[in-house]
Amino acid sequence: MIASVRGRVASIAPDGAVIEIGGIGIAVQCTPGTLAGLRTGADAQLSTSLVVREDSLTLYGFADQDEKHLFELLQSASGVGPRLAQAVLAVHPPDVVRKAIANADTTALTRVPGIGKKSAERLILELRDRIGPVALSGGDAVELADIGSRGWPEQVREALVGLGWTASAAEQAVAIVAETVPEPAPPTPVLLKQAIQLLGRAR
Repeated sequence: MIASVRGRVASIAPDGAVIEIGGIGIAVQCTPGTLAGLRTGADAQLSTSLVVREDSLTLYGFADQDEKHLFELLQSASGVGPRLAQAVLAVHPPDVVRKAIANADTTALTRVPGIGKKSAERLILELRDRIGPVALSGGDAVELADIGSRGWPEQVREALVGLGWTASAAEQAVAIVAETVPEPAPPTPVLLKQAIQLLGRAR
């Protein structure tokens, strides 16, 4: 099991990064939120989870152990594979996922592409008793729910520049995404992913 990787960030793509370790480039699949914290040419350390299949070995990378543990826990539910588990964490931070499962909030869970109402109900049923500590105060709930909707244009713009795009390209992508954003706005990682996809198609 590869528990973590540490090295220079050789390249960053919309769905992952390559970390160079001892002259070898290791491909790591990451959520937009994790990618936003990486910089090409800089050193980085990611917690990782290796998914082994008959025809592939895929390494998933996370900003911290909390995300990694939740990624692995989500996969213990029926019908949840690594891609869907990663999609959950691309849409919601770990605390919001735990809160949604603990409070049987199917609405929050169905915001994740690939999760319908029945899938959300199954996740809640199977993981509610194993999801771990959840913030219970009303104030915390509001803060967590709003974390992705406050000042998202600036957050996305800065993340895109950090990923290597020019300020003007980042500004243009943010403007395009802003035209389609509903109210309330989705979490910032979701909007960042949309902007990355736009810029990727423009290259």
